[in-house]
Amino acid sequence: MAGHSKWAKVKHFKGAIDAKRAKIFAKLSREIAIAAKLGGGDPAMNPRLRMVLLKSRAANMPNENIERAIKRGTGGGEAAQYEELTYEIYAPHGVALLVEISTDNRNRTAAEIRSIVSRNGGSLAAQGAVSRLFQRKGQIIVAREDADEDQLMEVALEAGAEDFRADARGYEILTEPAKFEAVHQQLEARNIKPAMAEITSLPAITVPLSEEQAAAVNRLIDALEENDDVKDVYSNAEFPEDRKA
Repeated sequence: MAGHSKWAKVKHFKGAIDAKRAKIFAKLSREIAIAAKLGGGDPAMNPRLRMVLLKSRAANMPNENIERAIKRGTGGGEAAQYEELTYEIYAPHGVALLVEISTDNRNRTAAEIRSIVSRNGGSLAAQGAVSRLFQRKGQIIVAREDADEDQLMEVALEAGAEDFRADARGYEILTEPAKFEAVHQQLEARNIKPAMAEITSLPAITVPLSEEQAAAVNRLIDALEENDDVKDVYSNAEFPEDRKA
């Protein structure tokens, strides 16, 4: 879902049709169960679980689904069987993708990812070839109608944010991963509700795309996101909607 622009990602969560929403919830349930298994079921003591819960609530995931996933993780069983992998992929038109995977069968997933990439005009990259193009950052997105720009910027920077950006639709706050929690908690304390808040992989250099090129890249991203084992897809594409922001 991170392959698209930041605002397209918010729209993707909010406007998903029922069939798509069910798949999103299933993936989030798996992430919640794994996080709870590794660090316990209390989000106050488990930053990884807290982060997944932020993503889940942004997707309007029902509380009963969240509670069931936490119980599954803390109760053992399913979550313990999964391992996490990262695939580095070249998409069409020189775009780089980082694909985060959670799988209970590495060989099955590898075959499925290779097939998806091959069918959609991409290729697998050597280890490190793509990951070096991205940086891990905390990213908080706030819609323009949900905060005053000057107040939000002041709160974010005082809490330790490294950058604050505004466009026609709203605000983007960037942090070092270690500062993400502090900044997000300060926003919560002032009742500022982000549209999206997560630690993500952001590109150091982007590749501008035309509408036609973007369609080809999004076909690959969409196909990857349809795979049950894919958690996130990060892209260094600069989509046309990004340039309109």
